Amino acid sequence: MRSKKENIAEYILYLWQMEDYLRAFPQQAEASQELHELNEMMHREGIVESGHLQLAQNALDEIEGLHRELLNEDAMYRAAVMRLTPQLNLLKAKTDRPTMSDIEACFLLLYQIMMLHLQHREISPETASVQQQVTQLLQFLSRTYRDRGMTT
Repeated sequence: MRSKKENIAEYILYLWQMEDYLRAFPQQAEASQELHELNEMMHREGIVESGHLQLAQNALDEIEGLHRELLNEDAMYRAAVMRLTPQLNLLKAKTDRPTMSDIEACFLLLYQIMMLHLQHREISPETASVQQQVTQLLQFLSRTYRDRGMTT
């Protein structure tokens, strides 16, 4: 499994991907111990059809907390978030949860782009630009999370 300690953003995206994989191919739950354990968790938590594992939600909450801290203490970080805000608001408006946090919207954007790539579909240059900005933001958050030893 991806290491939350090494890269919390990759960890969250990996868990989301495994959730979708197990929903699409439930018979593969026995292919490895890891998939079996994730599948068991999904059943226990009642998210077999939709939703996210508590592991993923806890990690998202942790990175969201760091995001809020950095907004208050780092002017460059705050400026980077402000540049992304219009695009994130557009993305959120297109979902069934327009009040989701900016960080969750960042993850949603990257996950949707990853799914488009898997389907061999192209993304617009504008979306690619936003993807690059979001990736840089989440890389910074992940690095700061790791460097501060925030792992639980």
